[in-house]
Amino acid sequence: MTFTPRKLNLFTLFKLPAAYFTGVRTKSIDAQTCIVVVKHRWINQNPFNSMFWAVQGMAAEFATGALLMMKIKNAQKNISMLVINNNASFSKKAKGLISFSCSQGNLVDEAIQKAIETGEGQRFVLTASGVDQLGDRVSSFDFEWSIKLKH
Repeated sequence: MTFTPRKLNLFTLFKLPAAYFTGVRTKSIDAQTCIVVVKHRWINQNPFNSMFWAVQGMAAEFATGALLMMKIKNAQKNISMLVINNNASFSKKAKGLISFSCSQGNLVDEAIQKAIETGEGQRFVLTASGVDQLGDRVSSFDFEWSIKLKH
């Protein structure tokens, strides 16, 4: 799969339908950064008239995971990936369009290279911060990923 926003959005439709139907969409992806957006709507709201935390989590995880999937494909090695830990913090109600970005492509490159060189699994934390249309941070998610070369 070529990693374009359109193809990643089709991927969510077929492989992550909960994310797709709640409005999670990839806006952009390149070697360093992946940006995923989601708009507060009826289908993804909580009883407090803001976006449900789990929808924010899906968007944040996909921002980190899509970047990792692209880097693994580019490495042309058989590498497994798994979230092994997650931490989140919330600082403001998520209303309107929320953008989650992960800009740690270099960290992913280093971890993949080390896994290939050593043959050992690697663990690293990728962060995706959610920002509203005013530029205020509404949430931040840390995902500890584990990658391992398959033999």
